[in-house]
Formats: sequence, structure tokens, C-alpha cells
Amino acid sequence: MHRLILGAALRRRRQGLRRAPALLLACATVGALLVLLPLAVTVLEATGVAGSEAVSLLWRPLVGELLLNTIGLVFASVVVTSVVGVTCAWLVERTDLPGRRAFAVLAAVPLAIPPFITSYAWVSLSSNLQDFTGALLVVGSAYMPLVYLPVAAALRGMDPAIEESGRVLGLGPWRCFIRLVMPQLRPALLGGMLLVALNVLVEFGAFALLRYRTFTTQLYAQYRTGLAGPSSALLATVLILLCLLCLALELKVRGGSTYASLTRGARRSPSRYHLGWTMLPALLFFVALAFATIGVPLGMIVFWLTQHNSAATSAAGVSWPLLLQATAGSLSLALAGAALTLLLALPLGFLSVRYPGRAATVLERIAYLGQGVPGIVVALALVTLAINLLQPLYQSAPLLVVAYAILFLPLALVSVRAAFTQAQSRLEDAGRVLGLGPFAVARRIVLPLAAPGLGAAGALVFVAIVTELTTTLLLSPIGTQTLATQVWADTTTLAFAAAAPYAATMVALSLISTWILARRFGRSAGIIPVG
Repeated sequence: MHRLILGAALRRRRQGLRRAPALLLACATVGALLVLLPLAVTVLEATGVAGSEAVSLLWRPLVGELLLNTIGLVFASVVVTSVVGVTCAWLVERTDLPGRRAFAVLAAVPLAIPPFITSYAWVSLSSNLQDFTGALLVVGSAYMPLVYLPVAAALRGMDPAIEESGRVLGLGPWRCFIRLVMPQLRPALLGGMLLVALNVLVEFGAFALLRYRTFTTQLYAQYRTGLAGPSSALLATVLILLCLLCLALELKVRGGSTYASLTRGARRSPSRYHLGWTMLPALLFFVALAFATIGVPLGMIVFWLTQHNSAATSAAGVSWPLLLQATAGSLSLALAGAALTLLLALPLGFLSVRYPGRAATVLERIAYLGQGVPGIVVALALVTLAINLLQPLYQSAPLLVVAYAILFLPLALVSVRAAFTQAQSRLEDAGRVLGLGPFAVARRIVLPLAAPGLGAAGALVFVAIVTELTTTLLLSPIGTQTLATQVWADTTTLAFAAAAPYAATMVALSLISTWILARRFGRSAGIIPVG
């Protein structure tokens, strides 16, 4: 026993003393510095405002209205998505509801439909939804899976003996759920709620189409009217602080609350509750939910595809060559963005897994800050930087690809880190003993072992870039069209029929990519639950 303890201590000591190669550390630092760049530019510009002027700018009725609209919508959407997501998860995982597998897929599909496409569908259905209710309907439909997926996964992994013990002791279904199940779901539920809050805070396209004013829409309006400057930087700083607060809460919940079973043995399925007379209301609930989250977006796209251009408020025509050009533009930008993001995530992920230490921890946490920086803030900061210091890069494809990398680096880093964790380091040591150099070890051993996780990371970033709107709208080169910007251009002029082919192509690309991602990488990488 003493030898085992001593051996473990020596291994930990050797790992602690293992120093990262300078080249690896330098490459990892590049990604972290890129994430800090828009934050530094925004804060630096905001500090250029004098103290009294800053107080007068922030103490305006406009800022109060933006705060009220934004925080009120965040609170309402968190409540709605939590109630609906937990109800869906419990019905799918714990009851004898007919068609549970189909409903499980239907509850997750809205995540593959961009929120501004959902907004386009509802706005084209009724112009009366351009208010708080419409905004809540759109973000609630789009972000409900962020609560449903982690809660359903937590229910699936929960030891059924806990609930069975409660039933034996005389607890009814409701008391069993409140007293025994809910405490076990708390980390997953709070994590999902905070992700919903973060996504609502940074959402832009859906609210702009609904004419609902938030911090993001106001920042874009100021940019379009040429008023971007210190006042916009101050508003952006407030938005960044709100997002970082949500990010800090999410990290605290995810890192501090864990539950584990002390028993061993094969996992077994839990006994399911018999719904009885409540089966019909439960079925109606899922049908209504599928209609609101999937039926309306896809149905309205199909409806406008079959209508003549004159049926819309603005009779703009569909340009098929432009559709091909926009599709090619989206695919090429997504491929370039995914490649650069993966290139930046590789050294960061490898450093944090193989050479853990203070430097790796700091760089990794800096990279995750990108998750809390809204796309419009990143875009405005890069616009400011390009106009003042890098004029040739203003509205160029390389600058847009860099913006994608800043935004989606955390998304890639999660999968890259998991891939390197699963690849055994002993095989790398064996390769070095056999005389392979660092690059040969990386090419012949590390990358093949981590390939499934790296593929998942690239595919996730590709899907995210294809459906990205805000940054593309502000930074895309003049004359460059993408599917997202064309939907935006036609929808803002109420040319719903003209926007339909672009929306249909984008949703099809997103759904197909998500399906391929789930089939190819979901089970191995554990990223997307497969029903």
C-alpha cells in the first residue's frame, strides 16, 4: 500500500515538473490573445469617456428601457424554458407516454433551427407578434432544448433505486419528484437555465426582426447610424458584464455541484409511471410544442416557397444564381472558419491535457471568455480596430474568419480537450522511445487517436458558422452574400417569399449537418445525445 501511495505521489510530481515546449505554449497563447482582443478594444474605448459624461450616458431613459427589456425577457425565457424543458424530459424519461423516442428527437430538433429563422416564420405569420410576447415565444421555442437535453441526460443517468425507495416509503409521484428527483437535477437544470440566459443576452437577429429593443439591437442601430464610438462602447461594456456574470454563474454551478453513485453494477432502466387519464393532455402538450417549435418555422418556409412573390408585402423576386452564390459563400466561410478555429483550439487543448499547470489553466479560462462575449461586440471591436489600425483588413474575408474563430473557439475547445483526454499518453511515450520526433508523434499517433473528437469539433463550428448572422452582417466583404445575410436582407424589407429559398437551404444544411454529426461522432464523443 505504501509503495502504491509513493508511486502515485511520484507520478504526480513528475507530471507537475513536466514543462510544456515553448513552441506549444506560444501557439496556445495566440488563441487566448485573440479572445482578449475585442474585450481590450471595447474596454479601452469605453475608458476614453470622462467620468461625468459616462454617468450621464448610462443614466439615460434609453439605457433603463434596454435594461428592463433585456433582463425582463431573460427572466421570462428562463422560467418558460425551464418549465417546458423539465416537463418534456420527465415525460420522455419517466413515463409510459406512447412515441417517447419520436418526442425525444422532436424536443431537440429546434436547436438546429437558428432563432432568427424562427423569428422570420412568426413575423411572416402575424405582424402582431412584434412585442415582448413575440420575443418570448421565439427565444422560448429556440432555446428550450438547452434545458431539455441536460435534464433528460441527468434523468437517464440517475440511479432508479432512489425513486423506488421513495415509492416504497409511501411517497406519491409528485412528492417523489420534488423531494428526491429535483435535488438530483439541480446542476443540469441550473446549467441549462444559465445557458438560456446567456444566449438570450447575446441574441440579435431574432429581436431585430421582431423590432424588440435590447442592448444588441441598440448597438447595431447606433452602428448603422454612424453613432458607434465611446457611447456604444459603454453600452457594450454593460452587456459584456451581464454576459460574464451569467458565465461565472454557469461555471460555478457546473464546477461546484456534482452527484455520484457509490454503488457498482450494470445500469438498469427505471420503472415508468403509468400516465392513465393524463396521457391525452401529455400527448396534446407535445403536439402543441412540436407545432410551435418546428411546425411553424418549417411550415412557413414551405408556405412561402409555394407562394408567388406578389403574395408577400414586398414583391421582391427570387434570384436562383444569387441563391447558389450565397450557398457557396456560406459553405466557404464556414469551412475556413472551422479550419482556423480548430487550428487555434488544438494547441490549447493539448496543452491543458498533457501539460496541466498554472499557465495552461489561465490560457484555457481566457479562451472560454469568448463564450460570454456577444457577437455584435466582437464585430464592432474588430471594425474599430480595422478602421484605426488595420485599414486593409476592413470588411475582408480574413477578418471575418478571425471573428468566427474568436466566437467559436470555446465550442471547439470542449471537444478537442475531450479528444486528447481519451487518447492515451502512454502511446505517445512509446513513440518517443522508438525514436519518433515531436511532429512524427503528433502526425502518426496523437492526431489519429483524437480524430473522432476533432471531427466533432470541426463539424460543430461549421454548423454554428453556417447559421451565424450578426458578425457576418457587420464584417462580411462588400459584395459577399451568405444565406443568413440574404434572409436578413429580404425579411427586413418584408419580402418573405424571396427569403424562403435561403431560409430553406440554411435549415436543410443545419439539419443535415447535425444529423451527420450525431450519427458519426455523437456516441463516441458524447456530445450530442442520440435517441
